[in-house]
Amino acid sequence: MWIYPKIIAHRGGGTLAPENTLAGIRCGLAHGFHAVEFDVMLSADRIPVLMHDPQFGRTVRGAGSVSETTARQLAAMDAGAWRDARFAGEPVPMYEDVMNFCKSSNIWMNVEIKPAPGFDAETGRVVAERTRHLFSGEIAARVRRIDDATVPLFSSFSFDALMAARAAAPEIPRGYLVDVVPADWREQLRALDAVALHTNHKNLTPRLAGEIRQEGYGLFCYTVNTPERAREILQWGVDAFCTDRIDLIGPDFAGT
Repeated sequence: MWIYPKIIAHRGGGTLAPENTLAGIRCGLAHGFHAVEFDVMLSADRIPVLMHDPQFGRTVRGAGSVSETTARQLAAMDAGAWRDARFAGEPVPMYEDVMNFCKSSNIWMNVEIKPAPGFDAETGRVVAERTRHLFSGEIAARVRRIDDATVPLFSSFSFDALMAARAAAPEIPRGYLVDVVPADWREQLRALDAVALHTNHKNLTPRLAGEIRQEGYGLFCYTVNTPERAREILQWGVDAFCTDRIDLIGPDFAGT
């Protein structure tokens, strides 16, 4: 089932650094995290970049949208000052640069495919193709050794994005993201040939956790920020979770 790290830094450095930036990932690494979750979206020229919101205004100041802005323009924008003046000038990173950094730093990636409205299939395809190219050696090794966790895991709330990713890079595993687990979760996971279900811990129950694991799927939760809740869901059989509070919940928390 779940062969990946159990505790994952949410969007890089959680609340300690600007989300979806290299500064955030470096912050997570400084806290001992060799597993990270982040969001990937397409720019106007169809280059994958790290970004959660399709519209500017929260982590990048100003008006406009990611899907109408080129990657070069995005790279010149400040994605750090909103968190703290210490991060002023931190750029919107290109996905390829982040992949290279994580590979060189031995950081496993949960890549959330986050399409802007109307770009679901295209985002899934492009992200999968770029990932497949950069991890071609690891993918070839994984075909021979199925318990290898060096290859990233794709996740998305978009069924269409994951289906496109499956078509473009079937060797890269997939996890289906849902807020509330739907009644037909089994059918959806089978259609995606997914390895895991990712869900909001607030909407999970012990019974449902048991059913998901009994079917042979990994179970991942977002976003768990207190040690008490983390211990509770781990006792239910949850395999892994991401956290914003990397200062409270360390990478070895599940083993304590």
